[in-house]
Amino acid sequence: MSESAERDERHKARMQRKKAVVEEKIAQAGDERGLLLVHTGNGKGKSSSAFGMAARALGHGMKVGVVQFIKGAASTGEEAFFRRFPDEVRYHVMGEGFTWNTQDRQRDIAKAREAWAVARELLADENVGLVLLDELNIALRYGYLELAEVLDDIRRRPPRQHVVVTGRGAPAELIEAADTVTEMGLVKHAFQAGVKAQKGVEF
Repeated sequence: MSESAERDERHKARMQRKKAVVEEKIAQAGDERGLLLVHTGNGKGKSSSAFGMAARALGHGMKVGVVQFIKGAASTGEEAFFRRFPDEVRYHVMGEGFTWNTQDRQRDIAKAREAWAVARELLADENVGLVLLDELNIALRYGYLELAEVLDDIRRRPPRQHVVVTGRGAPAELIEAADTVTEMGLVKHAFQAGVKAQKGVEF
């Protein structure tokens, strides 16, 4: 047998073993319920990933609710896209921009509380299959909202409803409560080389 053929056989044997392991794990994962997912970290992609999940949910015929806690001063591509589906997506831009631009803590707190009132309505609606709470972690980090209240409202949501929370600095209690947590790590970013934010990539 040639070296290439032997390598092919070893590869096939490894893949067969891996297939058996994966199938066993799938067989054991029989639970089905609404999940709490947290996207955090300093790298790019937290909101982008969450909006990808929103698109995926729409593809499965689910209704989606979006509340943006910080972004809002400028229009984004995701807002322009998801507003094309008014019957399937309830889209709420509640922020007024990044905290270093607003520079008014009391106004930021008031806007965050208004946003959470909207989020609470979505979290109580069993017809909404996925709720995206974009940049909620920022509002929590700056103390604009009470973490205990937020966690309590999320826990009391309908049992099949999924929730995705984004933003840097996710609090430890939220991470503990979550089913899936992803930390985006920054390796390299074009902005560091003087490239401004690009349409379709950053917003």
